Amino acid sequence: MSNLTSSIQLTKKSTYKLNNGRYIPVAGYGTYLVDYNKASDLVYQALKDGYRHVDSAIAYKNQGKCAEGIARFLRDYPDVKREDIWFTTKIDNNNQGYEETKKAVELISNEVKQHIGYVDLILIHSPKTSKEKRLGTYKALQEYVLDPNNETLIVHSIGVSNYGVDHLEELFKWEGLLINPTINQLELHPWLPRLALRKYLYEHDILVEAYSPLTQGIKFKDPFLLDLAKKYSISPAELLLKWSYLQGFIVLVKSENPKRIKENLDVLPDPVEGGDQLDETTRLGKVDLDVDLIEALNKPDSKEVLTWEGVDPTLYKDE
Repeated sequence: MSNLTSSIQLTKKSTYKLNNGRYIPVAGYGTYLVDYNKASDLVYQALKDGYRHVDSAIAYKNQGKCAEGIARFLRDYPDVKREDIWFTTKIDNNNQGYEETKKAVELISNEVKQHIGYVDLILIHSPKTSKEKRLGTYKALQEYVLDPNNETLIVHSIGVSNYGVDHLEELFKWEGLLINPTINQLELHPWLPRLALRKYLYEHDILVEAYSPLTQGIKFKDPFLLDLAKKYSISPAELLLKWSYLQGFIVLVKSENPKRIKENLDVLPDPVEGGDQLDETTRLGKVDLDVDLIEALNKPDSKEVLTWEGVDPTLYKDE
């Protein structure tokens, strides 16, 4: 069984609490492969539609433009504060290592600080480097979090991406660990549920963030998916996004189509008066799927891996 439930209480403004006490919006707008010249306008549109979480990376070459879009939105909508919007970026493989990461954070600072002041989360983009470089990167990132008065950049949270159990064990056994990772960002969908890795993350209080929940469109022509969508009168995109939300993931969805940007967020109900805290005594909205549909989507034995960003699937040894 890969699903946690067939119904979950969420809204467009819902947040999950990280292990450092900060709250991250559940719905995120991803900017992988978003054109540099379009990034600012698309981020602005996503925020206008209701997203409060933007995900970028050094490797995307658009983080500065994403931050610019956030700044423009905040100027135009003064009721929304900087602390209401979550911004994530990542340290790519070429910038890993202690000194290299220091330089990378200076780059991030030069591109985003003028627009948004600070960064909510920095992730190690991939473990596809040496142990020395991985731990050196983590050491450097810890220093920024532990020194909020540093002159380079305020960093509130750190985490990892594309890490398997072995890489996380390496981190937890490291004597220099001072701050546990808050998040592991992974490719996740019914064909790649990563059950053992998710169990490990749950046991170590690390939240799961899903990228490519729509399988990059690769599975949209799969007869299995099309038959389910037709039978239950639901679009393939809505079906896959609801599946991800029902797993309890933070969900990142990328699109350059303004209509789809909004449609992807509309999978979640609008918030109701009185806030967005997840409270079982308050009905804030319900995301659900038919139990039979959930059962059909369960693929706990799936071994198919859809690679992304050149990450080697053999890095994952959890399943």
